Amino acid sequence: MKKTLCLLVGLFFAYGSMRADEGMWLLPLLQRLNIDTMHSLGLKLTAEDIYSINQGSLKDAIVIFGGGCTGEIVSDEGLLLTNHHCGYDAIQNHSTVEHNYLEDGFWAMDPKEELPNPRLSVTFLIRVDDVSETVLKALSDTMSESTRNKLVEQVADSIVSASTKGTHYEASVESLFGGNNFYLFIYENYNDVRLVGAPPSSIGKFGHDTDNWMWPRHTGDFSVFRVYSGPDGKPADYSASNIPLKPKHSLPVSLRGVKKDDYAMVMGYPGTTTRYMTSYEIRELVHITNPNRIKIRGLRQEILLKDMMADEKINIQYASKYSGSTNYWKYSIGQNQGLKRLHIMEQKEQQEKEFTTWVNADEKRRQKYGNALSLIQKAVEQRADFIHAQQYTYECFFSSSEMIALANRANGLYAAMVREPENQSLIDSLAKVLKTRWEDFYKEYSPATDMKVIPAILQLYRDNVTEHYQPGLFNEIKTRYKNDYTRYTKDLFARSVFADRKRFETFIRKPTAKLLEKDPAFQAAQSALEVYRLMYMRQASFEEDFEKGHRLYVAGIQEMNPDKIYYPDANFTMRLTYGTVQDYYPRDAVHYDYLTTLDGVLEKEDPDNWEFVVSPRLKELYHNKDFGEYGQNGKMPLCFLTTNDITGGNSGSPVIDGEGNLLGLAFDGNWEAMSSNIVFEPDLQRCICVDIRYVLFIMDKYAGASHLVKEMKIIR
Repeated sequence: MKKTLCLLVGLFFAYGSMRADEGMWLLPLLQRLNIDTMHSLGLKLTAEDIYSINQGSLKDAIVIFGGGCTGEIVSDEGLLLTNHHCGYDAIQNHSTVEHNYLEDGFWAMDPKEELPNPRLSVTFLIRVDDVSETVLKALSDTMSESTRNKLVEQVADSIVSASTKGTHYEASVESLFGGNNFYLFIYENYNDVRLVGAPPSSIGKFGHDTDNWMWPRHTGDFSVFRVYSGPDGKPADYSASNIPLKPKHSLPVSLRGVKKDDYAMVMGYPGTTTRYMTSYEIRELVHITNPNRIKIRGLRQEILLKDMMADEKINIQYASKYSGSTNYWKYSIGQNQGLKRLHIMEQKEQQEKEFTTWVNADEKRRQKYGNALSLIQKAVEQRADFIHAQQYTYECFFSSSEMIALANRANGLYAAMVREPENQSLIDSLAKVLKTRWEDFYKEYSPATDMKVIPAILQLYRDNVTEHYQPGLFNEIKTRYKNDYTRYTKDLFARSVFADRKRFETFIRKPTAKLLEKDPAFQAAQSALEVYRLMYMRQASFEEDFEKGHRLYVAGIQEMNPDKIYYPDANFTMRLTYGTVQDYYPRDAVHYDYLTTLDGVLEKEDPDNWEFVVSPRLKELYHNKDFGEYGQNGKMPLCFLTTNDITGGNSGSPVIDGEGNLLGLAFDGNWEAMSSNIVFEPDLQRCICVDIRYVLFIMDKYAGASHLVKEMKIIR
């Protein structure tokens, strides 16, 4: 065992100081750190059953789905489950007014009906190696943070190159514990992933924004895909000759259901947590980042929703965009409320006070860690104005204003035409790439809607960003258009080659730098980009101090509490979290049970509210109690709660029982614990899961896709 791993294990040694359900754990360390506690809660498997590099194990059934979700293989024919909201883009891309799979659902009754998705991939984890010793021996405490980062990158590149040489694998070296430890993750990608099934949004997104992040929940948040390989079993691009993947492991599916205190573990790819965040960063989050996101996205969402409700085509075009925007808009609202309600700022300040007292009690500690918090505080306070302006610039120009964001993507082509005008092959290649990307853009774009968003967003920007930091574009609007943002926008659409597909196609057939320089949308994008880059560079000047302070603070608090178990922040690498099925009390005199049923769907039904429409077929099955083997005591279980520690990226993660069987799919956290990325709240934090029995009920009884259920290994 490497010395650095032994040191890391030493930091984690005593279990008594942390709740068993807290933590997102690295799989190779389970045997030393967690397995005894997991067994005491009800796990029947060994650590080798969960993570093995020598034989098939649970980790071989878990994938990165797309770019930000988790999925799991549930048959020996590559059948995959993930959340409905994770498959939403694919479902939308295949939807038209004539075949609206978002509204009606989709089920492939034959493999030939499964729908390919050219830009969708899944990624399997091959193995994880501790490379801390190799990386750290190239570093020293006297280095500047920038020199340290460059050396880390060089050593990491060398490790990745050596580990993937002669293979089709991909790899990355990830920093953990603020840059104090490093792990190598090796992956295998499969690019032929086909849509097999999805319930209608009235099931898959039942409750929509109103119920998002809330409990009780009644959402059938699942979709079904299949992974294909080449005839040789290796990854391959889409081809009619490809075959269903033969996985190293697939999860058996349990119909036994859940009861309170049952063991439950979640495996997947949690995106980002900041459990080592300081009070200074929380203040920035509460007063800058979250309020900005709430205000900007809220304004745009009102405009989008009005057009979506008035036109089915626009509804299909903007369904995924709207959902993606509202998810973290509402999260930001809940997070700010949670941080204040649970007094997280005060908790962090007390921790920092204790840390400072411990540091100052010893001269060696004062020399090593004495500046950690002051470096963080100074960096956060001095970057505040730049963070604010940069966020407004990105959200308003490159997220909300679609045509301006589209024009910004022409930067690479423009640079090539200016710097290498004689390199026609390069120019043609870049033009071809842009044309391919923009064909998808126009499919999901309503110019009339964007014409309403842009003036509103520009006005918001002008009113909330100091004039000193505003793009030069605003001077032009002031002098030429008398601050009439609607008039400016109309002229923008009248003159720009990006305003519609025909004009863009004419331009892309024979692009010129001169034409782009005169284009008002490209000019607007360049003006905003200049400010964005300037704000980025100014805040980056404080990043070195922040990184150093963070690295020292994390190392210091671990040294301060040698008997406490520590786990690294999530960074979209595979983790395991374990806990139990539990209810909770969100506030005084209020109790939430751990299980919901189909009864709740009918209780929430509102035919006049698009978020709570219930399909006639589902009501028929409910009233006839036609639940098949999936019901329990005359009820149809729907969602359940566990104490598992999850975050964004865990969407679609399997919830697994003590024997390695699939119980359900994790899909959300609860409103009372929106501060969970920063502080784990054991009494309040819950993982919301769709029960696998409801998933199979919808497949079988609702959709008639019983052939999919027959593919799975069912545990009764």
